[in-house]
Amino acid sequence: MSSNTILKNALISVSDKKHLLEMSQILLEKKINLLSTGGTAKYLINHNIPVTEISKYTNFPEIMDGRVKTMHPKIIGGILGRRKKDKNTMKLYNILPIDIVIVNFYPFHKINIQNQSTTEEIIENIDIGGPTLVRSAAKNYKDVIIIVNFSDFKLIFNSIENNHISIETRLYLASQAFSYTSKYEKNIKKYFINKTQSNISQKNNLFPDKIKLKFIKKQNLRYGENQHQKSALYIKENFSEPGTISGSYQIHGKQLSYNNISDADIALECVKQFSTPACVIVKHGNPCGASENISLLKAYISAYKADPISAFGGIIAFNVIIDVQTAQEIILRQFVEVIIAPEIHHLSLEILKKKKNIRILISGKFKKNNEKIDFKKITNGLLVQENDDNTIEIEKFNFVTKRLPNDQEFKDAIFCWKIVKYVKSNAILYGLNRTTISIGAGQTSRVDATQLANFKAKDRGFDIQGATMASDAFFPFKDGIEKAASIGISCIIQPGGSIRDQEVIECANQYNIAMIFTYKRHFKH
Repeated sequence: MSSNTILKNALISVSDKKHLLEMSQILLEKKINLLSTGGTAKYLINHNIPVTEISKYTNFPEIMDGRVKTMHPKIIGGILGRRKKDKNTMKLYNILPIDIVIVNFYPFHKINIQNQSTTEEIIENIDIGGPTLVRSAAKNYKDVIIIVNFSDFKLIFNSIENNHISIETRLYLASQAFSYTSKYEKNIKKYFINKTQSNISQKNNLFPDKIKLKFIKKQNLRYGENQHQKSALYIKENFSEPGTISGSYQIHGKQLSYNNISDADIALECVKQFSTPACVIVKHGNPCGASENISLLKAYISAYKADPISAFGGIIAFNVIIDVQTAQEIILRQFVEVIIAPEIHHLSLEILKKKKNIRILISGKFKKNNEKIDFKKITNGLLVQENDDNTIEIEKFNFVTKRLPNDQEFKDAIFCWKIVKYVKSNAILYGLNRTTISIGAGQTSRVDATQLANFKAKDRGFDIQGATMASDAFFPFKDGIEKAASIGISCIIQPGGSIRDQEVIECANQYNIAMIFTYKRHFKH
C-alpha cells in the first residue's frame, strides 16, 4: 500500500551535521524544498545549498537564545496537519505542508558527569523542539516521513519510486522515531540521576533498590561452555570503550565461543596491569603462564615455558603491539585458540594468518577500568558487589618477618600479587624474575593449593630456590609455609588476617623467609 502524498517540503534540524550535505543534495535532486533552523540553515548556506530559514517562513524570530525556534503553529501545524481533513484549515492560515522531517538531537549519551560543564550549561543543550517535531511527524506518519537515522535516509531515498513511499515503510520510520525519542529521554534521566548521585557519598549509592540492566547483542557465538549449548555476546548499550573484550574486534580466525571470550577477558584484564612488555596465557579461567620482560618476545617465551602443557590451546594476551618476532615464535611453539593485543603489526598479522583458525582480537588502547560494580548470576537472582580494583597500596604493606625481602624478591612479590588476583581460589602462585613458575588454582584448601604448586614445579623441572610465593588469602595454619619452604621459596606475599598469623610469621622466620602482609584479600570464585 502506498501513500498518495507527494513529497514537496522537508524540514531539517540536526545537531550532528555529519551527513547533512549529502542528504540535502539528494533532496534537492528530487526537487524537494528545504526548511531549516538557524544553525542548520547557516551551515547549508555556507555550502551553497538553497534553504529557507524557519524564522523567515514563520515571520517570527528565534528567541530566548534559541530556546524557542520551531514551536510555531506554521511548523507544528505543517507536520501534524492531516492532508485531507485539515486541508482547509492549513490553507486558511497559510500553513505549508511539511512532508519530510529530518531531526537528530544533542548526543546526551556522550555526556560525562565528571566533565567541566555546569548543570545549567547542560540544561541549555536539552532539545525541546526536536523531540516535538519528531513525535509530531511520527504521529502523522501517514502523511509525513520522519527520519532520525542516516541509514534509514539512504534506505528510503535509494528505493523511492515516483516520489511515493509505502505506508508500511512510513510506519517503520515512525517506530524508529519513537524509539529514538524514548532513548533520548532515558539518557537525560540517567544524566540527572547520576548528577544527583555524584553529590552524595558514592558508597551509599553502589547498591540501588532496583537494578535495570540493558545490553545489546554484539554477536552470536560458536557455542557455549559446552558444544550442545548455544550462546551469544551482549555488551552495554552505547558502549564502545577500547581496551576491553567487549570493545574489541576480531580480524582473523573462526567464530568465537563462550569460553574463548570468558578466558580472553581474564587474560586481557590481567595483562593490562603491566606497563612494560608483558604476556599472560590463560586456560580454563586461570592464568597458566605470565611474564613481564624487556621485550615482548622474551615475555612470551617465558610465559609459555612456565607451563607449556597448559598453554596448549590457551588464550594469549599482550599489552603492547605484536611484533614480527613474537608472531613467528607463537607459530613455532604452540597451538593457540585466541590472541588479543591492543595492536598488531601488519606483517605479524600475515604470519599469524597462516593458521587460519587462530582468532585474533584487537582491543585498542588500554584505559583505566572504571567498572564500579561486579555481577554474578545465580538461579533466579543476582549477586552484586563492589569491583575488586587493581590498586596496589604498597604504603600499606607490612613487612612482618625478621628478614626483609631483597630488591628482586620485592619486585617478584608485586608481580605475583598482580597475577594471583586472577587465579581461582584457593590460589597459590610461585614467581621468579617477574615470571610465573607454578600455579596451584581452584583447590578446596590452601595447603592443597601449595602442594599442587609444588608438584607442578617439580614435574616441570623448575628450580624454585629464591622464588616468591603469592597467596590470595591468609594461611590458616603454618603447614602451607612449611611446604613452600621445602621447595625453596624465600619470600611470601599474602593478605594476613588469620588468628594464627603469629604462628605463621614465626614459621617463616624459622626458614628465613621474608613475608609481606598486604591486608587485602583477592578471592576469585
